[in-house]
Amino acid sequence: MDALELLLNRRSIAKLSAPAPTGQVLENILRAGLRAPDHANLTPWRFVVAEGEGLNTLSSILVKAAETEESDASVIEKLKNAPFRAPMVITVIAKVTPHDNVPAIEQHISAGCAAQAMQMAAVAQGFQGFWRSGKWMFHEEVRQAFGLTGDDEIVGFLYIGTPGCSPMKIPERDLQQFVEYL
Repeated sequence: MDALELLLNRRSIAKLSAPAPTGQVLENILRAGLRAPDHANLTPWRFVVAEGEGLNTLSSILVKAAETEESDASVIEKLKNAPFRAPMVITVIAKVTPHDNVPAIEQHISAGCAAQAMQMAAVAQGFQGFWRSGKWMFHEEVRQAFGLTGDDEIVGFLYIGTPGCSPMKIPERDLQQFVEYL
């Protein structure tokens, strides 16, 4: 797939099924994440891949967080099922290194760029994905489960699998509403 076509037609697809990427395809996806912008070569990312039993573990982590807040049964059930919306979930973490010239926000953005690059690498190889966030990725139980400290943050959960439908048409946006020139 042409790189410009890929970028101009980026679209999340939430209906994903097995199989998930494996072997060289998965390695390409992860390596694409490692090519994100990286000021001072801090490599401020960590990727935790969950598939198979790992999806059960991720489900348990999310449920435990909701239970500590005494969430409604419907919320707990939704979180219990959330990881199973795709055959693979990659938790993308900003692993922050204190640095005089590279603030934590820049390292968080770099990890976000890694998530975008991984999603695009998946699409380029015939897979699809969607990026989810939400309050639970900031919850202390979830942070502890992923070993986060200090300014480390989960920047998102990247769900990846085989597309179960065709992407919806991308809305056209007027550049004049979003672009200014100095």
